[in-house]
Amino acid sequence: MAAVVELDCVSKVYEQKIAVKDLSLRIEAGTMFGLLGPNGAGKTSSIRMMVGITMPDSGTVSLLGKPFARESLRRVGYLPEERGLYKKMKVMEQLVFMGQLRGLDPATAGKRAHAWCERLQILEAVDKKTEELSKGMQQKIQFISTLLHEPELIIMDEPFSGLDPVNATLLQDTLIDLKNQGRAILFSTHRMDQVEKLCDAICLVNRGRAVLAGGMREVKSRYERNHVQMSFEGDNSFLQHPAIAEYKDYAGLVEIRLKPHADAQDLLREASRKATVWKFEVMEPSLEEIFIQTVGEKIDA
Repeated sequence: MAAVVELDCVSKVYEQKIAVKDLSLRIEAGTMFGLLGPNGAGKTSSIRMMVGITMPDSGTVSLLGKPFARESLRRVGYLPEERGLYKKMKVMEQLVFMGQLRGLDPATAGKRAHAWCERLQILEAVDKKTEELSKGMQQKIQFISTLLHEPELIIMDEPFSGLDPVNATLLQDTLIDLKNQGRAILFSTHRMDQVEKLCDAICLVNRGRAVLAGGMREVKSRYERNHVQMSFEGDNSFLQHPAIAEYKDYAGLVEIRLKPHADAQDLLREASRKATVWKFEVMEPSLEEIFIQTVGEKIDA
């Protein structure tokens, strides 16, 4: 299957600073891709090369199965991290204008904008000026403007910024629907929990380089299942077991990190001798733990 977007050994240098170095990734239709990394890692620089804001110093960018060409951007939706709405324009006027910039006639833009405003629960705001709205409401308007022309590739830089949990969930559900319709979606975020729930594949960048990439399940399989969550009642002296590297005891609910290659079953046997164990679950590491471990290793190196 041809990639909707593909970077092949892309590099970008600003004066003496390496923003991106030999980065390769590909995203196919109907998949959600997470581009992760600490501040200054090269995420936004990579996205800007995908949409032609800047050009790579070396390497190639392909869009929709072809070498990068500006006409392909008609089939791309881009939500930048820095928002760009006109404060004095009313919401519906602004969305229709944004749709026209993407090649839609005013009637089609207005019809689609109304449907999206209804879906994202902001119909009451369509006759208000942007400056009258909350940051979260403005974020949803910008989100709608990204989707009006029904792009095949959707690129979002920190899309959950400024959203409360209810609206973040609404946005997540919308992205899942779009993915199921066959759209390719790339987003960057610091919210590891959202990446873990939503993404089929990830690329973790640090200091401009990819340090971890692949399908979500395949990435997690590289790391040892050395986390235990358990609930118990009784003597907690088993928490001094030599297999335990560290633990957090929340009054009967314990989160444990085991030492490398430790035997979780031996810990369970010891705990069962001293307490009543209600729950004992060996868990894979969270993406946040993998993120910290991987970036920490690379920084320390």
